[in-house]
Formats: sequence, C-alpha cells, structure tokens
Amino acid sequence: MQRRDFIKLAGASAALFSIAPSVLGKQANLSQWNSYRLTYQINLPTKGKRALLWLPLPDTTDTPHQFTQGSVWSGNAKTAEFHTIPNTTSPVFHAEWRDSGPRIISVSSVVKTRNRFVDLQSYSEKGNGIIPADINRFLQSTKHAPLNGIVRMTASSITKTANAKTPLEKAHAIYNWVVDNAHRDQATRGCGRGDIKFMLEKNNLGGKSVDLNTLFVGLARAAGIPARNQYGIRIDESETHKCLGKFGDLSNAQHCRAEFYLAGLGWVPVDPADVHQLLLEEGLTHNHPKVVALRKRLFGTWEMNWVTFNHGDDITLANNSVAGKLPFFMYPHAEISGKEQDSLVPAEFSYKIISAKLVGTGAKL
Repeated sequence: MQRRDFIKLAGASAALFSIAPSVLGKQANLSQWNSYRLTYQINLPTKGKRALLWLPLPDTTDTPHQFTQGSVWSGNAKTAEFHTIPNTTSPVFHAEWRDSGPRIISVSSVVKTRNRFVDLQSYSEKGNGIIPADINRFLQSTKHAPLNGIVRMTASSITKTANAKTPLEKAHAIYNWVVDNAHRDQATRGCGRGDIKFMLEKNNLGGKSVDLNTLFVGLARAAGIPARNQYGIRIDESETHKCLGKFGDLSNAQHCRAEFYLAGLGWVPVDPADVHQLLLEEGLTHNHPKVVALRKRLFGTWEMNWVTFNHGDDITLANNSVAGKLPFFMYPHAEISGKEQDSLVPAEFSYKIISAKLVGTGAKL
C-alpha cells in the first residue's frame, strides 16, 4: 500500500484549506460555497503484463466558482503520480502496473464550488473590442470542429438571419439556434464525440452534451467568437431539475459544458445541451414555462452541482499511450498490454466514481 499527501498541481498551494478566490467584477458569484470529495475506485482486470491508467482530476485553476484543495491516492501501483497533461495545465493522475495480478487504486479530490453568474444586462460592447492574445487559440479548428465549409456557412447563416452584429448578439443567436434545431439522442454512447462537421453534413443534430455544446462552440468560433468546451462531471443533485444532477454514484455522470469569451468581460457560461436534456427527460415542448426559464438561465449561468476537469481538445495523454489523440479527456482511460479499455462501460472497465458532500468535519454520503 502506498499513500500520498494532498497535492495541489500547477505550482499552487498544497494547503488543505486554501483561501477561496476573490470575486471578480461583473463575474461576481455571491452564492454559498459547497465542498465535495470526488473519489475514483479503480479495480482493473488482472490480465496482461502491463497496465496504464490516467484519470482526469478537478481543474486546479482557481476561479470564483470552483477551486480545488488537493488530491490523494492509495493503491498497489508500481508507480503513480499527479501531474499535468503534456503541454497543458490540466491535472491528471497516472499509474502503472508492470505485472499481471490485482490492480487497485483509489484517488480522492476535495473541491469547492458555488453557482456561477455573469451579468450580461449591464455589459456594453462599446470600447471592448480587444481580445487578449492568449485567448486567440480558442478561435482555432479542432479535428471534429473544423471552421471552414459547412460549419462556417452555417454560422454565417445563423448570424445573418438573426441580424446579429456584435459578438454577444452572435453568441446569443447561435445558442438559440442550437436550442431550436438540435436534439438529445439517448442512443448516443457516452456524451458523444462532438463531430459537428458530420452532424451538419448529415443534417442530424442529435447527440449528447459533447455533441450539442461542441455545436455551439464550433459555430461560435466560425463566427469569430472565442469559445471552448469545459469537460467535467455532475457531482450533486440539481436544485432546479432532477434530471440535471447526480449524487453518490457518478460513474455515468460525465457532462460537458460550454463558454464563450467577451472582450472586457471574460468567459460567459452556457449549456444548450442541458436545455435538451430537460426537454427529453420530462417530455416537454420548447414553449413550456420550465424550458423557457431554463433556456434563459443557461445563457450566462451554471448551477455548480458540477465540477470541471479541463477544456482540452485533441489530447495526447503521454508518449507511451497507444490511444493517439483523444478528442477530449473526461473519462478514466486505461490500457492493458497495449489495448485500450472501454471507458464508457464502467462495469467492464472496473471503475466507480463516487461523490460525498463535506459538511463541517464530516461527509454526507
């Protein structure tokens, strides 16, 4: 058995009780902080001579709506470490076994969240036309979201039809278009792959959170608006709609959200995929009051019963991984004797993800 003390990645403090980040201007968030422990329980198959494991961890970039207090592991891996995905600041846990036999790991992270709200009513786009240089990379194509051809033509058509001129108007038009034209497809494996070129060419805008929110992100980028996905996991029940939350066993609770960037304001949260989840789960129509209210709310707010891992696309976990580039990193990833395990089938992969709410010095399970 090996143990590691709580570690804060990316050079931040390793203190267990970090000071919460300060509230930032118009992105102020004054709701109560909630504390959680997110735990992976891994029991990989005993077959094969060598096994590799990678786990996405809560983002260590403190924000006014999420900050991480550290991670700890125990298990029988030959080697294990907390580090970051190559060429990113995204945290990851990596373990390796070099013989057949039992392969057991437990990894826990403590994270605090509070609801996120961006004040768009008082935002003025006059005099705020400069996008910081480090944000420009969120205007680039990805493998599944190219910005030419049908993606660019669709974005242009959407903004022209809506007579949208400013970045905020264009982002809102694209959000409304995704809500009006896409749909949640329960037959989609996992959270989807986000291949929006294929979706648009086939005129089949069905999918789950990665597909639907990548549709927003890709169209926004094609319209000249920096945008990105945030890949994470639901960690608590929702205060508004049962279908938009999960507590306890989170093994199938992964969820992707989206953001777009406004000069002078920063990142703005959106989640058209959750509008579609409510539509499907409760069998509602677009004009139902619940849907109308959620549609309005999810353009500028997130209920933080969810934790973000990272915003990376086209991810290479390591040079010794046989997976090549992953479209995103939101699920546990394991390889045994050079063969990938199916991360979308927790029972076969042999992993479980569990949440506990931390109250005082105890945990609510």
